[in-house]
Formats: sequence, C-alpha cells, structure tokens
Amino acid sequence: MIATLAPVVRTVDVNADVDKAFRVFTERIGEWWPLETHGIYGDKAETCILEGQVGGRLYERSVDGEEADWAEVTAYDPPSRFVLAWKPNPSRPAPTEIEVTFTQQGEGTHVQLTHTGWDLLGDEGAEARDSYNSGWPETLARYAGHVDPS
Repeated sequence: MIATLAPVVRTVDVNADVDKAFRVFTERIGEWWPLETHGIYGDKAETCILEGQVGGRLYERSVDGEEADWAEVTAYDPPSRFVLAWKPNPSRPAPTEIEVTFTQQGEGTHVQLTHTGWDLLGDEGAEARDSYNSGWPETLARYAGHVDPS
C-alpha cells in the first residue's frame, strides 16, 4: 500500500539539555499530558504512564484504578528517540506510528514528533489525521511549558 496521507510533523524547541527533555517527555508524561482534552476517562483521569522499554505500554489510569492502553513502545533509544504503535481507540483497525526525536541544539533541545500511518485507518484516516494535526501543537506546548516553566 502506498501512503497517500502525509505524516503529521510537529516540532518544539525546549530550554533543556537532551537528557532532561527526553526524561520529561517519557518519565513525567503524566504531569503535563492534557488528560482533560486528550484522554479517555475525562474528569476521572488520574495520570498516564509510559513504560520506558520496547514492549512497554503508554496507558492512562483513572482515579478508580482502571487502565486503558494508548500505545505500545516499539523503539526506545534514550535520550535520542522513541517510537510508539499508537492506538488509543481500540475500535480502529490498526495502530498509527508516532516517533519522537530529541536533538541537542546549543543549550536547548529540538523535539520532533512525526505521526504516520493514516492510510492504515481506512475511511477514518483523513479525519484522524486532521484531528491530530490540530491537537499536537497544544500537547507539545504543554510539554514545553513543563520542561521550562519560566
């Protein structure tokens, strides 16, 4: 299958070295992820957790202790990159892929998120791509604000 829907590529520069930028994104994702708008449990959401290893999960936990998987970690190369098979909606036919890379630039870090695989979603692909294309900037802005709250 030839991909016809372009990847979503979003970037943000953060005022931190690459090690800190990577750790905040992965180990502290539950502190900055906008669960109120980009979560499954709504006002019952407690946190989200990324297990830092290949085969690990990215999942959300509710205040009642329920868990919902969002993704599986398919590559984990700290502090330069990680890749997720992204499927927060279990009714979708296949996961999409998210790769996040961290590149030192002077005193800061350039973070690039590339979200691909829209064609795997069939008729839902274009709509899903549009939704994520508009949602990633807010999410990355929250991340950047958490890396450097000044």
